[in-house]
Amino acid sequence: MRIITGRYKGRHFDIPRSFKARPTTDFAKENIFNVLNAYIDFEDTTALDLFSGTGSITLELASRGCAHVISVEMDRDHHRFIQDCLKKLDDANVLPIRGDVFRFIKSCKQQFDFIFADPPYALKELPTIPGLIFEKGLLKPDGILVFEHGKDHDFSGDPHFVEHRSYGSVNFSIFRTTEKASE
Repeated sequence: MRIITGRYKGRHFDIPRSFKARPTTDFAKENIFNVLNAYIDFEDTTALDLFSGTGSITLELASRGCAHVISVEMDRDHHRFIQDCLKKLDDANVLPIRGDVFRFIKSCKQQFDFIFADPPYALKELPTIPGLIFEKGLLKPDGILVFEHGKDHDFSGDPHFVEHRSYGSVNFSIFRTTEKASE
């Protein structure tokens, strides 16, 4: 796994072979971040990475200058791996939380400029996640949600939906909080 750009550009982290998580491919990650540059300036942004897995997105957000990143991952080994990567970078702007994403969403009182969610594609609750995020008001006005999912899901009917991008088997739906969408 490598960091694409920013202050940690080019840093590599070897993911243990025993991990079940599938990190977002470098190709897909680079392309979605290129798209996101039109929507958001990551410098000084508050970000949330849900279902962090290997921490690939968390590390990318930290590298791009986010003021604060919260990373939520339930798996003990994955969480420890993220912590170890952050220690190597000596980045104090990231808070890795080991916990259940659904409990986090329900109890979180903070709002974010940017949220990235990459649940397991087979998760039965997957289609409900964007709605939960908007229902709980986790995004600031004009905040962006990027939701990674398999090809079997279509979120284009959601009032907050902006666009869909596909890179091989990786699909991203982009959502935005706007005054118009919340009416």
